[in-house]
Amino acid sequence: MNEKSKEWAIPMAVLKTNASKIDALKTRRSWRLSNVMMGIIGACSVALVSCGGGGESSESGDLPTVVTTTTILTDLTEEVAGEEVEVSGILKPGDDPHVYEPVPQDTVTLEGADLIIYNGYNLEPALIRMIEASGVEAKVPVAEAVPPLQMDYDGQQEPDPHVWGNVKNAIAMVEKIRDVLSEEFPEDAAVFQANAERAIAVLEKLDIWVAEQIATIPENQRKLVTTHDAFQYYAQAYELPVLGTLIGISTEEQPSAQTVKRLADLIRNAKVPSIFAETTINPALITTVAEEAGVELAPNELYADAIGEPGSRGDSYVNMIIANTETVVMALGGEFTPFNPDN
Repeated sequence: MNEKSKEWAIPMAVLKTNASKIDALKTRRSWRLSNVMMGIIGACSVALVSCGGGGESSESGDLPTVVTTTTILTDLTEEVAGEEVEVSGILKPGDDPHVYEPVPQDTVTLEGADLIIYNGYNLEPALIRMIEASGVEAKVPVAEAVPPLQMDYDGQQEPDPHVWGNVKNAIAMVEKIRDVLSEEFPEDAAVFQANAERAIAVLEKLDIWVAEQIATIPENQRKLVTTHDAFQYYAQAYELPVLGTLIGISTEEQPSAQTVKRLADLIRNAKVPSIFAETTINPALITTVAEEAGVELAPNELYADAIGEPGSRGDSYVNMIIANTETVVMALGGEFTPFNPDN
């Protein structure tokens, strides 16, 4: 099974500021495993899952396989699936789904899946083409459970695939993952339901917390400038207007010198205190923009299309939202209060 050193219920940002939780940090107990145990207990109480010796698939070790594309989907799916299925993610932390080039092993992985979960809205174009050609019938674009923002690029409307920026949309994705897993593997539906409920409880608190943090930024400094246009859902949900971006919704684009100059002029005129690089994109060009505009490049990069390496500030979906919010609030002059899901 895929084991990850991460905590949703007790994020790293909280542990660093709460001495009473040091033991939890040291042991790095998986919140996902806690979900599973609670799900099994709850399921047993309604006689939906046998507690005598586990389900038949667990005894045989022959678990069904769910293949996910992006690291964000892998994280969310693992939270809901628990130990009932084998979750195999194709992209690794830091991989850019827009420009990812599949390798031969990806074909083998996809064709061996019982279920494929992918983002959709053309976030991962090369993988979507492979998924459509894989012959696997059970394949679900879970982000398409959310009505997309329509973005105008070069006179054409395109759906913005970065739906997870709004935490309410991540809740919708968790619900979709729960429903798909329950449909494909109904014998474990009670566990998926219990795990999803616990995940959603954390996400609901996170959604409120993000709005509270962004509201501390002085209104005249509440302007976001990033490398690519991946934060529209975050910006609209939490009232943080996007002043401009270097490129559009896909990192395949290459900005011209005129685009760089135009963005630098826009930043200078708006008196934005800081702009932001991203973890999956070379920061050279956005650094040039910051220098030409005479503003600071935020010391921490934003997590846009992928979670971070294990142990990093953004090593899960929840932690990446926390890390991004802290980075934005501190760079734009707000007052940051660590996220505590127990409140």
